[in-house]
Amino acid sequence: MIKNYIKIAWRNLIKNKFFSLINIFGLAVGLATCFLLMLYVFNETSYDKHHKDVNQIYRVALEAAGEKWAAGPAPLAQGLASDFAEVEQVTRILNFPTTDKMLLKDENANVSFYETNGYYVDSTFFKVFTYDFSYGDLETALNQPNTVVISEAIAHKLYGDANPINKIINIEIPYGKYNYTVKGVFKNNGDKSHINANFFLSMQNGDIGEWVGQQTNWAYNNIFHTYIKLKKGVNTGNFEEKLPAFLKRNAAVDFKEMNLSKQLFLQPVKDIYLKSDIGNELSTNGNMTYLYIFGSIAAFLLLIACINFMNLSTARSEKRAKEVGVRKVMGAHKQSLIFQYLGESLMMSVLALALSMVIVVLFLPIFNEFSQKELMPFENSQLMFWVIGLTLFTGLLSGLYPAFYLSSFKITTVLKGKLANSFSATFIRKGLVVFQFAISVCLILVAVVIVKQLDFIKNQDLGFKKDQQIILPLRSASVVGNYNAFKDEMLKDPKVASVSAASTYPGFDLVQDMFIYAEGKSLDDKIEIHYAQAYEDYIKTLGYELIRGRFLSTNPEADLDGVVLNETAIKQLGYDVDNAIGKKVYHEFDKQPQSLHIVGVIKDFHSRSFHNSILPYAIRKFSNGTQPSYFIVNIKEGQFDNALASVKSVWEKVNPDTPFQYSFLDQDFQRNYEKEQRMSDVIICFTLIAIFIACLGLLGLASFTTEQRKKEVGIRRVLGASVIGITTLLSKDFLKLVVAAIAFASPISYYLGKRWLEGFAYHIDMSWWLFVITGGVALGIAFATVSFQVIKAAVSNPVKSLRTE
Repeated sequence: MIKNYIKIAWRNLIKNKFFSLINIFGLAVGLATCFLLMLYVFNETSYDKHHKDVNQIYRVALEAAGEKWAAGPAPLAQGLASDFAEVEQVTRILNFPTTDKMLLKDENANVSFYETNGYYVDSTFFKVFTYDFSYGDLETALNQPNTVVISEAIAHKLYGDANPINKIINIEIPYGKYNYTVKGVFKNNGDKSHINANFFLSMQNGDIGEWVGQQTNWAYNNIFHTYIKLKKGVNTGNFEEKLPAFLKRNAAVDFKEMNLSKQLFLQPVKDIYLKSDIGNELSTNGNMTYLYIFGSIAAFLLLIACINFMNLSTARSEKRAKEVGVRKVMGAHKQSLIFQYLGESLMMSVLALALSMVIVVLFLPIFNEFSQKELMPFENSQLMFWVIGLTLFTGLLSGLYPAFYLSSFKITTVLKGKLANSFSATFIRKGLVVFQFAISVCLILVAVVIVKQLDFIKNQDLGFKKDQQIILPLRSASVVGNYNAFKDEMLKDPKVASVSAASTYPGFDLVQDMFIYAEGKSLDDKIEIHYAQAYEDYIKTLGYELIRGRFLSTNPEADLDGVVLNETAIKQLGYDVDNAIGKKVYHEFDKQPQSLHIVGVIKDFHSRSFHNSILPYAIRKFSNGTQPSYFIVNIKEGQFDNALASVKSVWEKVNPDTPFQYSFLDQDFQRNYEKEQRMSDVIICFTLIAIFIACLGLLGLASFTTEQRKKEVGIRRVLGASVIGITTLLSKDFLKLVVAAIAFASPISYYLGKRWLEGFAYHIDMSWWLFVITGGVALGIAFATVSFQVIKAAVSNPVKSLRTE
């Protein structure tokens, strides 16, 4: 029996090659899409799952004035450990400002390179987080001052395959050059974490260790990421309820002096990567919403493929009706017919699965480039079970309705040849076509909105000059010391317009801030202001527009208490832009009020991405021994292509022992939109796939419909109907369905696009012409799809159509 079913199913596939090909290829593309997106989802949801007792590990974060912040003050960790018996272990991570890149050297091997993602951590770090070591003892690796644990990748760069334990690495930061002893090497085994570290430095050290030890104030320097491991059985909710009293007990005095109010809250470590998007994250996190979007796209694409199968199977019902009648006359039960047709559907699904694996292997490199991942197709056995199960489910879902529909035909009706498409079958078939194209229209409109928003961001005036700017990190004391020599050499180059150096530049997370208030006011009227420390030519180099006053003085001793503010800062202070020059602002330092006088006002600019509103901003000179972190070279118009080689030449001349590294300001700023760009690429890609699958189904239906109406077309041609008239007649039914899909999808698309744009403080408007373009594209695609079959039928010889029954 089963062998007979398989034989009949195979004969049907071979007999109807065109429809079988559409079904199998459509399902294969749908399954391949699901597989690729599931690879991405599985990868994104695997972060921090490898840590032992991960359900007991939490990050303690801050909230103040409605803004959430991932880090806290230095004494927070010790306070938690001392006050709560529920805390089993506590540790801190310090991502110290201006040390986002460090210069690593092995002077014996004459190897040096910049490395990112190096963090200072407490000695208890590896007692909270799980890392596999290839060398060293994780229990004691960071117990001693000036010790370092490095990744296998860094160990290989420095020492090849040799054991690096007790080797000395020279690490340079802007504050000096320091020796660290390697005490551990952790494996690059594919475990993923929101702590995207390449190496860990002991917080007890000779560079910033003394400064860390001096941090006892609960109000300042909230740059320590604090993690706790709770004891088993501790109720997290009850523990969190104790945090306000704990903070009041320990921080009330410091908060009162600064007139601050803050709260603590817990973040489960396993949720941070996908569910946390707050200030001062350690690295760029994922986004749970995007996973829902990608998962929905995968489900809808597979559903579209299933709809194609159901539509084509029910549309071809008349051709199989006599087969059903004969089988019932011969004694076949409805149940056996259902099993037969479901078996055919499962066979097609298995064939589609095999083809989908080929598609996945071919297109995975392209998908990896889009998603910026390194996904492997068969590394996750659990995912393979999911895909096989999804294939069987798809086969059953696709064949369920056709099986019941075909097996329900009455014997007398089908054997007399009086079968006609029922209203319900026709209605369902048309409804499924509308649903297919509604999904496609939604995806097209969302893709258009995303592309237009990213284009808007790219072309918007940011309030400063982002083009023609080369950024050079100053990550060693020797390079900082050579600043003037490097600057003098660069200014001799006719291609260079201006040069400067600063602690930061637009597009970076703003970690330098202070509270200031205007004359005649107090801390009760303070505003939080972010600032950059810079040399006097910084404003000119970045092209900020000065609207009142002057730039900072070129005299090194002048304007040490001067400040240039943006318009937003002036307004929030209560001053007027026209008469703010010469006014004073005040801030607290060591519990004493310090004054700054306003020397200039610049036009508002975007120091952060368009997700955020423009903040109060200040530019000050360097003071108190602070050092620049970035050198900025502004190249003249038309000279950019040749300038980079000149900059490199001067760098290697002035800093022969330091590798040359650079970036471009416009590209750095654009990295704020990496998530959106990645989502845009993926959605556009899968929108095209959705349209392709939907069009496959439409092509199949158009082919079948024109075949069904072949004699009608022949009669119309004999009676004088034109090719255009027949083409219009046959096309309009399909185009009506597409118009209905557009009407159905438009309000949904508007809602989805509006919700996505709400994530930006500055965004485009959802104009009516977006819907016109989307509808026009969908109609054009639909007409192009059906026109080939329709025109082919319209121009066919009517004699052949009418010759035989």
